[in-house]
Amino acid sequence: MAKLPGAVLFACTSNVIRSPMAEAMLKYLHGNRIYVQSVGIRTGEPDPFVAEVMDEIGIDLTRHKPKTFDDLHDEYEEETESFDLVISLSPEAHHHAIEMTRNAAVDIEFWNTFDPSVVQGSREQILDAYRAVRDELFRKIRARFPRDPVAPA
Repeated sequence: MAKLPGAVLFACTSNVIRSPMAEAMLKYLHGNRIYVQSVGIRTGEPDPFVAEVMDEIGIDLTRHKPKTFDDLHDEYEEETESFDLVISLSPEAHHHAIEMTRNAAVDIEFWNTFDPSVVQGSREQILDAYRAVRDELFRKIRARFPRDPVAPA
């Protein structure tokens, strides 16, 4: 059976769209089997489109409170070194994750993920952009963290 990491940190720019989506999806798929958190470089304001598109797939993000790398240490008494894997979802977060884990045995992956908040248009066009990001992240998370890893034959 493929070994899953024990602790995963998702990071993006403001911890309001991509990283909270990813955190919630991995928790949804694996429950308590993997410890999961998410952070941003800076704290953003909650985005109502995120809660709406996540609710469409049965995941509630209405209580998510954006946090930063610094908050992770201050509030949770953890460092990024406490994680087996950091997955950055924006270039800025990736550079920060590399810097924060320079002297730690932490794996880092970069999943460059589109920021749907830059999309303009009708409400439905904006929601479609958020859905596309949600669906892309869900595909990547299912592939990277399979629920029932198959043992090699």
